[in-house]
Amino acid sequence: MTFLQPLMLAALPLVSLPIIIHLINQRRFQTVQWAAMMFLLSARAMSRGYSRLRNWLIMAMRMLAVAAVIFAIGRPLSRGWLALAGGARPDTAIVVLDRSPSMQQRSAAAADTKLDTGRRQLVESLATLGASRCVLVTDPAVKPLELASPAALADLPAAGPAAVPADLPLLLQAAYDYVKENAAGSTEVWICSDQRSNDWAPENGAWGGIRDAFTKLPQQVRFQLLSFREPAEGNMAVRVTDTKLEKRGDIRALVVTVAATRQEDGERVVLPVTFEIGGVSSTVQLELTGREAVLKNHVIPLDRAAGSRGWGKVSIPADANIADNEFYFVFDEPVARKTVVVAEDPAARRWLALLAEIPPEKDQRSAAEAVAPEAFVTTALDETALVLWQGQFPAGRDAEALTAFLARGGQVVFFPPDVPTETTFAGLTWRSWANHPQPVKPVSWRTDQDLLSNTLAGGALPVGEVQVFRSCAFAGDHVPLASLPEAAPLLARVADTAGGVYVCTTTPNGRDSALASEGVVLYAIVQRAIDRGVAVLGKSRQVDAGPAAEVLTAKGIEWSRLAGPADVLSTEIGRHAGVFAADDRLVAVNRPAEEDAGRIAADDRIDGLFRDLSYTRLTGTAGSTDSLVQEIWRAFLIAMVLALIVEGLLCLPKSAGAERSPFEGLRPVEAAA
Repeated sequence: MTFLQPLMLAALPLVSLPIIIHLINQRRFQTVQWAAMMFLLSARAMSRGYSRLRNWLIMAMRMLAVAAVIFAIGRPLSRGWLALAGGARPDTAIVVLDRSPSMQQRSAAAADTKLDTGRRQLVESLATLGASRCVLVTDPAVKPLELASPAALADLPAAGPAAVPADLPLLLQAAYDYVKENAAGSTEVWICSDQRSNDWAPENGAWGGIRDAFTKLPQQVRFQLLSFREPAEGNMAVRVTDTKLEKRGDIRALVVTVAATRQEDGERVVLPVTFEIGGVSSTVQLELTGREAVLKNHVIPLDRAAGSRGWGKVSIPADANIADNEFYFVFDEPVARKTVVVAEDPAARRWLALLAEIPPEKDQRSAAEAVAPEAFVTTALDETALVLWQGQFPAGRDAEALTAFLARGGQVVFFPPDVPTETTFAGLTWRSWANHPQPVKPVSWRTDQDLLSNTLAGGALPVGEVQVFRSCAFAGDHVPLASLPEAAPLLARVADTAGGVYVCTTTPNGRDSALASEGVVLYAIVQRAIDRGVAVLGKSRQVDAGPAAEVLTAKGIEWSRLAGPADVLSTEIGRHAGVFAADDRLVAVNRPAEEDAGRIAADDRIDGLFRDLSYTRLTGTAGSTDSLVQEIWRAFLIAMVLALIVEGLLCLPKSAGAERSPFEGLRPVEAAA
């Protein structure tokens, strides 16, 4: 139990005061053995048990009254409905706030969102706790913000909703850095989140280091998780997955593919999808029977006077979460899909070039340039979307050219060399080959996002049918996208790098795998990687919130907002959905695709991340008016009054009529004659 005045608990030994007084009173009288009184006392032995019990009860009530007074003066706190947390008033309170789009969910019975409810409850709790310092952590790229008072959380723009997902490992790392650098005293870290898997990333290896770092701090750090994990029942999300500008006769048309999703199966729903382009809107009815429906290649004729470049918005009616009910898009003349294939194995070079040259749409322009590793340094990458690299990791001038290519948003997929060496690139190093006596197949892969995600129709790629005869291990931090037995990666993405760096641990050569003969999976990997690279080559770009901050804050470019919230702080640029323009460039910023997945991490998985730490879970509900922290000293005063009343009743003497003589019922003995 938490006390705002914990020093008052030092008076708890006073609970023994009634016992001390009783012992002192016993020593005031001397006991003298007297035969007549001994006879009377033995006659009252039948009532001695009740008297002793009453005396013990009176003593207990007096001790309870003293203890209740001491606890009440200490100002005890109760947290949550039944959850009690240990410790005293903290010196520093750090608020780690999840502002992701999923936190904009509302309940059916209340207008407040999860984020609004969490902020209000945190303001009330921190005001009650009275921490001497309150700090807000919402973005790992922004320095923690010290608040003048907890009340600032209610209206602070930096604590408002955003389109960027929350990276909880990095946010807690920022909280740790603040505690260590500022030598904070006893600290409470309040985490407000809805437990989305993409925000928490429980599989991230950084959690172990974060947990160990907090454990080794000299000061006490307690964690309070305010969890709003209730699912968004009936919520639907919409996003644009593809836009193409086509010329059909004398007119130009925009071909748009839209996907609508919901988190659970339900009844058939006819969903009105509204398109807005250049101030003109149109609505299409989309039938949703499962979890996802796709409006593929919807044609929107453009005004003859319109330019070849523009932007628009697609939206659906408001539901439980308005943050995923609209999506911005931009369009422009298509650019060529150019790929550079660098391979030391001629067979791999031939297969990779062939897969890159086949466009997914008949009217798209695709080209592939195949070169040997020694010729890469002379290859132009200005209009290249993807580099497929089979061989040793690049070094020297090759590494510099590839690093610059990645810095501007290019994509690269690495395949292992015939003879691995210790060459390192982007923290990666090839290890040794492993021969599989029996062909192995992938046992798990990511179907919700990235290069192996399900198709627009919801079908899964046949990744589990790919046979692998040899695979090459590698060292370096990575996120597995497909895994072989015993957790050996088949395809992985390197985290925290510019552009996109992928590693495939086998090659399309027939002696290594059946990637070439069963070419659907490899073709999907190549074409999806090209799509990512093409997205940064044109004058119009679709960028996820978060990474968009780097694009919109680049030096020498001044962006103007065409759509989206207008009251965004300069430090928040790129973290909210909208459309931005600079000269002949257009950028559409939207929430990442993983925000629509709605996957919630299990409670035990989240709780396990805080093992060996002082940790408490509190469950919240959108729109709830309950307080997280309440002073309950009144309950102790009531307990004191009740204890004194019971003590008084026990001390009342028996009525005269109820008092019986110990000699009642005895017959007198007649005197002898």
